[in-house]
Amino acid sequence: MIVSHKQTKDVKYLREIATEIRKSIVQSLTEAGSGHLGGPLGLADVFTALYFSILRHDPSIPQWAGRDRLILSIGHVAPVLYATLAHAGYFPVQELLTLRKLGSRLQGHPGRDHGLPGLELSAGSLGQGLSVGLGMAISARLNHQTHKIYVITGDGELQEGSNWESAMAAAHHRLDNLIAVVDRNGVQIDGRTEDVMQLEPLEEKWKSFGWQVESCDGNNMVQLLEVFEKVQDAQKPTVILAHTRMGKGIKSIEGDYHWHGKVPNADQSVDFLRELSGIPVDMRQA
Repeated sequence: MIVSHKQTKDVKYLREIATEIRKSIVQSLTEAGSGHLGGPLGLADVFTALYFSILRHDPSIPQWAGRDRLILSIGHVAPVLYATLAHAGYFPVQELLTLRKLGSRLQGHPGRDHGLPGLELSAGSLGQGLSVGLGMAISARLNHQTHKIYVITGDGELQEGSNWESAMAAAHHRLDNLIAVVDRNGVQIDGRTEDVMQLEPLEEKWKSFGWQVESCDGNNMVQLLEVFEKVQDAQKPTVILAHTRMGKGIKSIEGDYHWHGKVPNADQSVDFLRELSGIPVDMRQA
């Protein structure tokens, strides 16, 4: 099923889109034979809510000056961005099967020089997205533009000190047009975030830097829509702690950090797609 683009508040429809995006993630990564599965699956609901309900954007005019900007700081979860852009109408869904192929516009990390419409940042090195978003937010203010800047960061990525320099500067300049979304799934490539480098109390940290802080279940479409609507009129920079499950949609891999940078084999892919389609399967050992 190819989902045509439209902005909507229809939760049932948005959930269906998120499922199709998850299927495309599984299919594209299986075809590629390498990449990151867990994070993209966990973020499918966040990206669906943004691109199909919240963001001001027009797939037919990707460089429309009035568009909201979405900065993907965690570049390795590019499959969810690619799948979302495709289903929103930026390019053909079939092109997703070229992920990580030689000459493809869909490389392992997003690159603006590859010519893919809808990309705002070439991402790869972690910890840089919030700084870019900060600059864009200041530029928009200086140019009297009303669009918003959304920055998607990982929780493990917050172990990079550059994020907190940007957070301090954003609060100092009272950038009410800047919204950060933290993928708070609690895991990273080496294990649980709190074992690798403790982040908690995370909400209090952001508040101490002068940000408005909101939290939600990042896999609950109703909560996502509510929180995104709530922050539209914020008077200072806002961060949304979106509590997600890595691998969401595939019960056998949910919350398992081993699937941070792992892809399914052919048999697993069939089972994963059947599960996403709601077809009971006898799951093989993941």
